[in-house]
Amino acid sequence: MRLDALVEAEHLVRVIDSWVAQLNMDQLGFAKAQVAKTGRPPYDPADLLKLYLYGYLSQVRSSRRLERECKRNIEVMWLLKRLAPDFKTIAEFRRINTVGLVAVCAGFVQFARAQRLITGDVVAIDGTKIRAVASRRAAMGETALREAEIQLPQSITEYMQQMDKADQTEEPGQCNAILKHCRRHFQRC
Repeated sequence: MRLDALVEAEHLVRVIDSWVAQLNMDQLGFAKAQVAKTGRPPYDPADLLKLYLYGYLSQVRSSRRLERECKRNIEVMWLLKRLAPDFKTIAEFRRINTVGLVAVCAGFVQFARAQRLITGDVVAIDGTKIRAVASRRAAMGETALREAEIQLPQSITEYMQQMDKADQTEEPGQCNAILKHCRRHFQRC
C-alpha cells in the first residue's frame, strides 16, 4: 500500500507540504538552499522546515523525537518522502536557521488561523447567559488576542529554546534503558 493512500486528503501534513512548496527558501535566508555543484548534496532545507512545522504543531519538542517520528509516523514519512535525517542534522538545521524558522513558523500559524485550520477566532455573545468552561484567566478578549499574535514570534523562539534544552538533557541511551525496564517488567507477567 502506498503512503499517499494512508494519509487523509485533508490532513494537516498536506497543508504543510503545499505551503512550504510555495516558499522561496533563498529569500527567507535558509542556509544551503542553493546546492553546491560539488560534494554530496545536503538535505533540502524545505524538507527539514516541513519537519519542524510538523513538530511545532504536534508539540514534539526534541530533535531525537523528531528523528523517531521520521521512522515511525506515517504522516511524517509521507511529508518527507521517507527521508529520515538523524537528530544531529535536525538540531544543526535549527541552530543555523533560527531566525528563518521563527519567521516561517509565525507566518504559518497566521496562515493556518486565516484558513481556520487552527482556532483562535473572536467570539461574540449577544448577552445570553452561558455557563463557561474556561476560567476568567483563560478567556481572552479581542485586544488580548491581538497581543497574543504580536507575541507569537517570541513564543516560537521560546519553543526553539525548549527544543535546545530537551536535546541537551535527553541522553541517547535513555530510550534503551526504558525499553530494558519494560522488557524486564513484561517478562515477569
